[in-house]
Amino acid sequence: MSTRQPLLEPITIGAVELKNRIVMAPMTRCRATNEYQAPDQKHVDYYTQRAGAGLIITEGSEVSEKARGYPFVAGIFNDAQVEGWKKVVDSVHEADGKIFLQLWHVGRTSLPDYHDGQLPWAPSAVNPNTELRNQYGEKKQTVAPHAMSVEEIEQTVKEFGDAAANAKKAGFDGVEIHSSNGYLIHQFFNNKSNVRTDQYGGSNENKARFFFEVLEAVAQSFPENRIGCRLNPSLNGVFGIEGTPDTIPFFDYLINRLNEYDLAYLHLSEPFTDVSDIEFLESDIAKHYRPIYKGNLMINNEFDRESGNQVIENGHADLVAYGKLFISNPDLAHRFELKAETADWNQETFYTQGREGYTDYPTLEEEKAKS
Repeated sequence: MSTRQPLLEPITIGAVELKNRIVMAPMTRCRATNEYQAPDQKHVDYYTQRAGAGLIITEGSEVSEKARGYPFVAGIFNDAQVEGWKKVVDSVHEADGKIFLQLWHVGRTSLPDYHDGQLPWAPSAVNPNTELRNQYGEKKQTVAPHAMSVEEIEQTVKEFGDAAANAKKAGFDGVEIHSSNGYLIHQFFNNKSNVRTDQYGGSNENKARFFFEVLEAVAQSFPENRIGCRLNPSLNGVFGIEGTPDTIPFFDYLINRLNEYDLAYLHLSEPFTDVSDIEFLESDIAKHYRPIYKGNLMINNEFDRESGNQVIENGHADLVAYGKLFISNPDLAHRFELKAETADWNQETFYTQGREGYTDYPTLEEEKAKS
Protein backbone atom coordinates (compact mmCIF):
# COMPACT_ATOMS: atom_id res chain seq x y z
CA MET A 1 0.00 0.00 0.00
CA SER A 2 1.33 3.43 -0.96
CA THR A 3 2.50 5.72 1.84
CA ARG A 4 2.55 8.68 -0.54
CA GLN A 5 0.53 11.69 0.57
CA PRO A 6 -0.27 14.00 -2.36
CA LEU A 7 -1.21 16.70 0.17
CA LEU A 8 2.44 16.98 1.20
CA GLU A 9 3.82 17.46 -2.31
CA PRO A 10 4.90 20.97 -3.37
CA ILE A 11 3.02 22.90 -6.03
CA THR A 12 3.42 26.21 -7.85
CA ILE A 13 0.25 28.29 -8.05
CA GLY A 14 0.76 31.12 -10.53
CA ALA A 15 3.74 33.12 -9.29
CA VAL A 16 3.83 31.46 -5.85
CA GLU A 17 5.66 28.26 -4.87
CA LEU A 18 4.05 26.30 -2.04
CA LYS A 19 5.80 23.68 0.10
CA ASN A 20 2.62 21.56 0.30
CA ARG A 21 -0.99 21.52 -0.89
CA ILE A 22 -2.54 21.98 2.55
CA VAL A 23 -4.26 25.36 2.66
CA MET A 24 -5.57 27.18 5.70
CA ALA A 25 -9.07 28.26 4.66
CA PRO A 26 -10.31 31.80 5.30
CA MET A 27 -12.22 31.94 8.60
CA THR A 28 -13.88 34.85 10.40
CA ARG A 29 -12.59 34.92 13.99
CA CYS A 30 -13.71 38.37 15.31
CA ARG A 31 -10.50 39.26 17.19
CA ALA A 32 -9.83 42.84 16.00
CA THR A 33 -11.15 44.67 19.07
CA ASN A 34 -9.23 47.97 18.78
CA GLU A 35 -10.82 51.19 17.55
CA TYR A 36 -9.30 50.80 14.06
CA GLN A 37 -10.38 47.15 13.58
CA ALA A 38 -6.72 46.44 12.87
CA PRO A 39 -4.87 43.14 13.38
CA ASP A 40 -2.77 43.10 16.56
CA GLN A 41 -0.28 40.76 18.23
CA LYS A 42 -2.97 38.07 18.64
CA HIS A 43 -3.34 37.92 14.86
CA VAL A 44 0.44 37.82 14.35
CA ASP A 45 0.72 34.85 16.72
CA TYR A 46 -2.33 33.02 15.33
CA TYR A 47 -1.26 33.12 11.69
CA THR A 48 2.43 32.51 12.41
CA GLN A 49 1.56 29.38 14.40
CA ARG A 50 -0.11 28.05 11.24
CA ALA A 51 2.70 28.90 8.79
CA GLY A 52 3.28 25.17 8.18
CA ALA A 53 0.38 25.36 5.71
CA GLY A 54 1.41 25.52 2.06
CA LEU A 55 -0.77 28.63 1.88
CA ILE A 56 -2.67 30.66 4.47
CA ILE A 57 -5.75 32.54 3.28
CA THR A 58 -6.69 35.13 5.88
CA GLU A 59 -10.10 35.70 7.36
CA GLY A 60 -12.31 37.78 5.08
CA SER A 61 -11.03 41.35 5.38
CA GLU A 62 -13.54 44.11 4.74
CA VAL A 63 -12.70 46.31 1.76
CA SER A 64 -14.53 49.36 3.19
CA GLU A 65 -16.75 50.55 6.03
CA LYS A 66 -19.72 49.73 3.80
CA ALA A 67 -18.52 46.11 3.52
CA ARG A 68 -19.09 45.42 7.23
CA GLY A 69 -21.53 42.90 8.67
CA TYR A 70 -19.70 41.19 11.54
CA PRO A 71 -18.13 42.56 14.73
CA PHE A 72 -14.37 42.90 15.31
CA VAL A 73 -13.27 41.90 11.80
CA ALA A 74 -9.79 43.04 10.73
CA GLY A 75 -10.36 45.20 7.66
CA ILE A 76 -8.03 46.44 4.90
CA PHE A 77 -9.33 49.99 4.34
CA ASN A 78 -7.31 52.18 6.73
CA ASP A 79 -3.63 52.78 7.52
CA ALA A 80 -3.72 51.10 10.94
CA GLN A 81 -5.13 47.95 9.34
CA VAL A 82 -2.40 47.95 6.67
CA GLU A 83 0.26 48.30 9.38
CA GLY A 84 -1.33 45.53 11.46
CA TRP A 85 -1.49 43.16 8.50
CA LYS A 86 2.11 44.02 7.56
CA LYS A 87 3.25 42.66 10.93
CA VAL A 88 1.25 39.47 10.29
CA VAL A 89 2.72 39.03 6.80
CA ASP A 90 6.30 39.70 7.91
CA SER A 91 6.01 37.16 10.72
CA VAL A 92 4.45 34.48 8.49
CA HIS A 93 7.20 35.03 5.91
CA GLU A 94 9.87 34.70 8.61
CA ALA A 95 8.31 31.34 9.50
CA ASP A 96 8.61 30.23 5.84
CA GLY A 97 4.89 30.62 5.17
CA LYS A 98 2.91 32.09 2.25
CA ILE A 99 -0.17 34.20 2.86
CA PHE A 100 -2.99 35.65 0.72
CA LEU A 101 -5.52 38.21 2.00
CA GLN A 102 -9.20 37.50 1.36
CA LEU A 103 -11.04 40.60 0.09
CA TRP A 104 -14.57 40.70 1.50
CA HIS A 105 -17.79 42.67 1.16
CA VAL A 106 -20.87 41.17 2.83
CA GLY A 107 -23.49 43.21 0.93
CA ARG A 108 -26.98 42.57 2.30
CA THR A 109 -25.70 40.05 4.89
CA SER A 110 -25.42 42.88 7.36
CA LEU A 111 -27.51 45.09 9.66
CA PRO A 112 -28.18 48.85 9.71
CA ASP A 113 -26.40 48.75 13.12
CA TYR A 114 -23.08 48.50 11.26
CA HIS A 115 -23.87 51.47 9.00
CA ASP A 116 -25.04 54.24 11.36
CA GLY A 117 -28.63 53.16 10.79
CA GLN A 118 -28.36 53.23 6.98
CA LEU A 119 -29.35 50.21 4.92
CA PRO A 120 -26.66 47.74 3.77
CA TRP A 121 -26.02 47.74 0.02
CA ALA A 122 -26.89 44.89 -2.36
CA PRO A 123 -27.73 44.29 -6.03
CA SER A 124 -31.47 44.43 -5.27
CA ALA A 125 -33.76 45.31 -2.37
CA VAL A 126 -34.38 41.66 -1.41
CA ASN A 127 -34.20 40.74 2.28
CA PRO A 128 -32.10 37.60 2.92
CA ASN A 129 -34.37 36.91 5.94
CA THR A 130 -31.62 35.69 8.18
CA GLU A 131 -30.58 36.41 11.77
CA LEU A 132 -27.27 38.16 12.50
CA ARG A 133 -25.54 39.59 15.55
CA ASN A 134 -24.77 43.28 15.83
CA GLN A 135 -21.56 44.67 17.34
CA TYR A 136 -23.06 44.33 20.85
CA GLY A 137 -23.81 40.63 20.41
CA GLU A 138 -27.57 41.16 20.06
CA LYS A 139 -29.38 38.94 17.56
CA LYS A 140 -31.40 40.82 14.96
CA GLN A 141 -33.27 40.04 11.76
CA THR A 142 -31.89 41.38 8.49
CA VAL A 143 -33.77 44.04 6.55
CA ALA A 144 -34.39 44.67 2.86
CA PRO A 145 -31.14 46.27 1.67
CA HIS A 146 -30.60 49.35 -0.49
CA ALA A 147 -30.41 48.45 -4.19
CA MET A 148 -27.11 49.83 -5.46
CA SER A 149 -27.12 52.42 -8.23
CA VAL A 150 -24.65 52.00 -11.10
CA GLU A 151 -22.54 54.77 -9.50
CA GLU A 152 -22.53 52.88 -6.19
CA ILE A 153 -21.50 49.69 -7.98
CA GLU A 154 -18.61 51.61 -9.59
CA GLN A 155 -17.65 53.01 -6.17
CA THR A 156 -17.62 49.49 -4.69
CA VAL A 157 -15.47 48.15 -7.54
CA LYS A 158 -13.01 50.96 -6.75
CA GLU A 159 -13.06 49.98 -3.04
CA PHE A 160 -12.04 46.44 -3.97
CA GLY A 161 -9.22 47.93 -6.05
CA ASP A 162 -8.10 50.21 -3.21
CA ALA A 163 -8.21 47.29 -0.76
CA ALA A 164 -6.00 45.23 -3.10
CA ALA A 165 -3.54 48.15 -3.25
CA ASN A 166 -3.50 48.16 0.57
CA ALA A 167 -2.88 44.39 0.62
CA LYS A 168 0.04 44.98 -1.74
CA LYS A 169 1.42 47.62 0.65
CA ALA A 170 1.14 45.14 3.52
CA GLY A 171 3.30 42.67 1.57
CA PHE A 172 0.82 39.85 0.94
CA ASP A 173 1.85 37.14 -1.55
CA GLY A 174 -1.52 37.53 -3.23
CA VAL A 175 -5.24 38.05 -2.64
CA GLU A 176 -8.41 35.98 -2.85
CA ILE A 177 -11.64 37.61 -4.02
CA HIS A 178 -14.47 36.39 -1.79
CA SER A 179 -17.19 35.79 -4.40
CA SER A 180 -18.93 33.09 -2.39
CA ASN A 181 -21.16 32.04 0.51
CA GLY A 182 -24.01 34.49 -0.08
CA TYR A 183 -21.97 37.70 0.26
CA LEU A 184 -22.06 40.70 -2.08
CA ILE A 185 -20.51 39.26 -5.24
CA HIS A 186 -22.47 36.01 -4.84
CA GLN A 187 -25.63 38.12 -4.46
CA PHE A 188 -25.08 39.39 -8.01
CA PHE A 189 -24.83 35.78 -9.26
CA ASN A 190 -28.14 34.53 -7.86
CA ASN A 191 -31.51 35.06 -9.56
CA LYS A 192 -33.36 35.49 -6.28
CA SER A 193 -31.00 38.08 -4.75
CA ASN A 194 -30.37 39.88 -8.07
CA VAL A 195 -33.56 40.96 -9.84
CA ARG A 196 -31.96 43.88 -11.68
CA THR A 197 -33.00 44.69 -15.26
CA ASP A 198 -29.94 46.79 -16.17
CA GLN A 199 -26.46 45.68 -17.29
CA TYR A 200 -25.87 43.95 -13.92
CA GLY A 201 -28.87 41.59 -14.01
CA GLY A 202 -30.66 39.03 -16.14
CA SER A 203 -28.21 37.26 -18.45
CA ASN A 204 -25.20 35.24 -17.30
CA GLU A 205 -22.92 37.91 -18.73
CA ASN A 206 -24.72 40.65 -16.81
CA LYS A 207 -24.81 38.76 -13.49
CA ALA A 208 -21.05 38.13 -13.82
CA ARG A 209 -20.22 41.71 -14.81
CA PHE A 210 -19.61 43.03 -11.28
CA PHE A 211 -17.30 40.11 -10.48
CA PHE A 212 -15.15 40.64 -13.56
CA GLU A 213 -15.00 44.41 -12.92
CA VAL A 214 -13.75 43.64 -9.39
CA LEU A 215 -11.21 41.17 -10.78
CA GLU A 216 -9.90 43.82 -13.22
CA ALA A 217 -9.67 46.40 -10.39
CA VAL A 218 -7.75 43.98 -8.15
CA ALA A 219 -5.43 43.14 -11.07
CA GLN A 220 -4.24 46.76 -11.05
CA SER A 221 -2.24 45.89 -7.89
CA PHE A 222 -1.59 42.16 -8.20
CA PRO A 223 -0.85 40.26 -11.41
CA GLU A 224 -3.50 37.67 -12.23
CA ASN A 225 -1.11 34.88 -11.18
CA ARG A 226 -1.25 36.22 -7.60
CA ILE A 227 -5.06 36.34 -7.48
CA GLY A 228 -7.44 33.55 -6.45
CA CYS A 229 -11.21 33.62 -6.21
CA ARG A 230 -13.65 31.64 -4.14
CA LEU A 231 -17.00 30.28 -5.38
CA ASN A 232 -19.71 28.14 -3.82
CA PRO A 233 -21.84 26.94 -6.77
CA SER A 234 -24.33 24.73 -4.89
CA LEU A 235 -24.90 27.01 -1.90
CA ASN A 236 -28.52 26.53 -0.90
CA GLY A 237 -30.54 27.70 2.10
CA VAL A 238 -27.69 29.79 3.55
CA PHE A 239 -27.89 33.59 4.00
CA GLY A 240 -30.99 33.72 1.83
CA ILE A 241 -29.31 32.16 -1.21
CA GLU A 242 -31.36 29.44 -2.88
CA GLY A 243 -30.28 27.46 -5.90
CA THR A 244 -32.43 27.70 -9.02
CA PRO A 245 -32.36 25.77 -12.31
CA ASP A 246 -30.14 28.57 -13.67
CA THR A 247 -27.53 28.26 -10.89
CA ILE A 248 -25.19 25.53 -12.16
CA PRO A 249 -25.37 26.72 -15.81
CA PHE A 250 -24.36 30.18 -14.53
CA PHE A 251 -21.34 28.83 -12.63
CA ASP A 252 -20.39 26.67 -15.62
CA TYR A 253 -20.37 29.87 -17.69
CA LEU A 254 -18.41 31.83 -15.06
CA ILE A 255 -15.75 29.15 -14.52
CA ASN A 256 -15.34 28.64 -18.26
CA ARG A 257 -14.66 32.36 -18.57
CA LEU A 258 -12.08 32.18 -15.77
CA ASN A 259 -9.98 29.98 -18.05
CA GLU A 260 -9.20 33.18 -19.95
CA TYR A 261 -7.37 34.51 -16.87
CA ASP A 262 -4.03 33.33 -15.52
CA LEU A 263 -5.24 33.03 -11.92
CA ALA A 264 -3.20 31.50 -9.09
CA TYR A 265 -6.16 29.23 -8.28
CA LEU A 266 -9.91 28.77 -8.19
CA HIS A 267 -11.20 27.94 -4.68
CA LEU A 268 -14.46 25.95 -4.69
CA SER A 269 -16.59 24.75 -1.78
CA GLU A 270 -18.52 21.51 -1.70
CA PRO A 271 -22.18 22.16 -0.73
CA PHE A 272 -22.72 23.40 2.84
CA THR A 273 -26.10 21.65 2.99
CA ASP A 274 -27.39 18.38 1.52
CA VAL A 275 -28.48 19.12 -2.06
CA SER A 276 -28.62 15.52 -3.25
CA ASP A 277 -32.40 15.62 -3.67
CA ILE A 278 -32.32 18.90 -5.66
CA GLU A 279 -31.98 17.71 -9.24
CA PHE A 280 -30.70 21.02 -10.63
CA LEU A 281 -27.85 21.42 -8.08
CA GLU A 282 -24.50 19.62 -8.10
CA SER A 283 -23.51 17.44 -5.12
CA ASP A 284 -19.89 16.75 -6.16
CA ILE A 285 -18.40 20.14 -6.98
CA ALA A 286 -14.75 19.13 -7.43
CA LYS A 287 -15.65 16.29 -9.76
CA HIS A 288 -18.02 18.48 -11.80
CA TYR A 289 -15.67 21.46 -12.22
CA ARG A 290 -12.33 19.70 -12.63
CA PRO A 291 -12.99 18.99 -16.36
CA ILE A 292 -14.19 22.57 -16.88
CA TYR A 293 -11.45 24.55 -15.10
CA LYS A 294 -7.95 24.32 -16.57
CA GLY A 295 -5.99 26.04 -13.78
CA ASN A 296 -5.19 25.10 -10.17
CA LEU A 297 -8.34 23.95 -8.39
CA MET A 298 -8.64 24.20 -4.61
CA ILE A 299 -11.50 22.39 -2.85
CA ASN A 300 -12.91 22.96 0.62
CA ASN A 301 -15.47 21.74 3.17
CA GLU A 302 -15.26 18.87 5.67
CA PHE A 303 -12.11 17.20 4.31
CA ASP A 304 -9.77 15.22 6.58
CA ARG A 305 -6.30 13.86 5.82
CA GLU A 306 -7.53 10.77 4.00
CA SER A 307 -10.25 12.41 1.92
CA GLY A 308 -7.91 15.33 1.15
CA ASN A 309 -5.23 12.99 -0.19
CA GLN A 310 -7.88 11.07 -2.10
CA VAL A 311 -9.40 14.06 -3.91
CA ILE A 312 -5.93 15.02 -5.21
CA GLU A 313 -5.06 11.40 -6.02
CA ASN A 314 -8.29 11.13 -8.04
CA GLY A 315 -7.30 14.20 -10.03
CA HIS A 316 -10.34 16.22 -8.93
CA ALA A 317 -8.35 18.98 -7.16
CA ASP A 318 -4.81 20.29 -6.79
CA LEU A 319 -5.06 21.74 -3.27
CA VAL A 320 -7.33 21.21 -0.25
CA ALA A 321 -8.36 24.01 2.13
CA TYR A 322 -8.99 23.13 5.79
CA GLY A 323 -10.96 25.32 8.17
CA LYS A 324 -11.90 24.05 11.62
CA LEU A 325 -9.03 21.54 11.68
CA PHE A 326 -6.62 24.48 11.40
CA ILE A 327 -8.29 26.23 14.31
CA SER A 328 -7.47 23.42 16.75
CA ASN A 329 -4.31 22.11 15.06
CA PRO A 330 -1.86 24.95 14.38
CA ASP A 331 0.64 22.31 13.16
CA LEU A 332 -1.87 20.54 10.91
CA ALA A 333 0.60 19.82 8.08
CA HIS A 334 3.07 18.27 10.56
CA ARG A 335 0.32 16.09 12.04
CA PHE A 336 -0.71 14.94 8.57
CA GLU A 337 2.89 14.11 7.77
CA LEU A 338 3.11 11.90 10.87
CA LYS A 339 -0.45 10.59 10.36
CA ALA A 340 -0.99 11.72 13.94
CA GLU A 341 -4.33 12.28 15.63
CA THR A 342 -5.83 15.74 15.30
CA ALA A 343 -7.18 17.74 18.23
CA ASP A 344 -10.86 18.70 18.49
CA TRP A 345 -11.94 22.32 18.27
CA ASN A 346 -14.11 24.22 20.72
CA GLN A 347 -16.96 25.85 18.80
CA GLU A 348 -17.78 28.09 21.78
CA THR A 349 -14.61 30.14 21.15
CA PHE A 350 -14.82 30.48 17.35
CA TYR A 351 -16.07 34.08 17.53
CA THR A 352 -15.03 35.26 21.00
CA GLN A 353 -12.59 38.13 21.38
CA GLY A 354 -9.60 36.90 23.42
CA ARG A 355 -6.72 34.49 22.98
CA GLU A 356 -8.69 31.51 24.32
CA GLY A 357 -9.53 29.19 21.43
CA TYR A 358 -7.37 31.35 19.16
CA THR A 359 -3.67 31.12 19.98
CA ASP A 360 -3.72 28.59 22.84
CA TYR A 361 -4.22 25.30 20.96
CA PRO A 362 -1.04 23.25 21.50
CA THR A 363 1.10 21.66 18.80
CA LEU A 364 1.66 17.90 18.85
CA GLU A 365 5.08 18.44 20.46
CA GLU A 366 3.57 20.67 23.14
CA GLU A 367 0.89 18.05 23.83
CA LYS A 368 3.52 15.35 24.22
CA ALA A 369 5.60 17.53 26.55
CA LYS A 370 2.56 17.96 28.83
CA SER A 371 1.72 14.26 29.03
